[in-house]
Amino acid sequence: MYEFKRKLEELERYKGRGTELITLYIPPDKNIADVMSQLRNELSQAENIKSKQTRVNVIGGLEAILQRLKMFKKPPEHGMVIVSGVVEEDGKQKRITEIIIPPEPVPLYKYHCDSKFYLEPLKDMLKDKKVYGLIVLDRREATIGLLRGKRIEVLDYKTSNVPGKHRQGGQSSVRFERLREIAINEFYKRVGEAASEAFLPYKDQLEGILIGGPSPTKEEFYKGEYLHHELQKKVIGLFDVGYTDESGLYELVEKAQDKLHELDLVREKRLMSRFLKEVVSDGLAAYGEEEVRKYLTMGAVDTLLLSEDLRLERVKYRCPKCGKEVEITVRDETKKKMVCECGVEMEEVERKDVVLELSELAEQSGAKVEILSTESEEGAMLLNAFGGIAAILRFKPKHG
Repeated sequence: MYEFKRKLEELERYKGRGTELITLYIPPDKNIADVMSQLRNELSQAENIKSKQTRVNVIGGLEAILQRLKMFKKPPEHGMVIVSGVVEEDGKQKRITEIIIPPEPVPLYKYHCDSKFYLEPLKDMLKDKKVYGLIVLDRREATIGLLRGKRIEVLDYKTSNVPGKHRQGGQSSVRFERLREIAINEFYKRVGEAASEAFLPYKDQLEGILIGGPSPTKEEFYKGEYLHHELQKKVIGLFDVGYTDESGLYELVEKAQDKLHELDLVREKRLMSRFLKEVVSDGLAAYGEEEVRKYLTMGAVDTLLLSEDLRLERVKYRCPKCGKEVEITVRDETKKKMVCECGVEMEEVERKDVVLELSELAEQSGAKVEILSTESEEGAMLLNAFGGIAAILRFKPKHG
């Protein structure tokens, strides 16, 4: 996801002259032959563009996309997005054609020409996609749903046979109350079974379950443990809501916003306080790129902490004369001249995002990688006080 986000940031920086930058969205179920046929049609229309430069650039972009499409019999599992055009970078013009395979299915078929690439549907995929179970209920009805990112899905709806509070004539009040209690219990059981059936397929993805309704219904349902035991442990809050139909799910999510935001922040807080404890006691902590890199290569890192706002690149240079190689870290997009000891200017041979590069090093040694946002105080501290790169260690080598 981080890599995808960085790719979008890079594409967003590019500008073209006029409407020369082409973005093509191809959903997973689209026929490639149909797409190529439409592009050939666009190609013949492009011959009529008045401006010579725009005409040449649009035709070049379309031809480059058609060439790439020849490599596919059908779209990848999630579909693909192809961008092509002449862009400006460092005052120079260059042609780029790139295929992006997104982390989620491409939602639409679209051919778009503009002075910048059309990235909105891809940016939507960056939004939080955590999954939460939702239950709203009173003694008359219950609605069960899922919250995925910002989207609410209704999974089930149940109504009860619980009689109203006023008994029919001829029944003793004690007997009526007892029958009512049995009916309430049976209804809660049905809701618990329906919710368990709805949520268990998602149990590994579920971040938590929220329960809403008037008092004392939601408390009775929660304390009665009507949910499957694995799901019962995932309940993270009970909330007062006035509706128990589909609109109640929206009200529940609204009421739980602070709690949901807090959960992310709590996770970051926990990681940072574990790290700070080690820093204070001069224990198993390391920070700064050089030190963390050293411990990663030794396999001494347990958890690598990186800021998602870190914008550094690791650049490798090679001398064309003596073959000597040098690696340095620079600010994002910085171009730097390097001169070898033998007096010859070195050539840039590789450039990698530092977050991705350090994450790969961590994975090779079995270390966990945590990318922290700067929304929390702790996440901001990681970036500002520790340079955005820190680690909790498994052990500290004697000579370290």
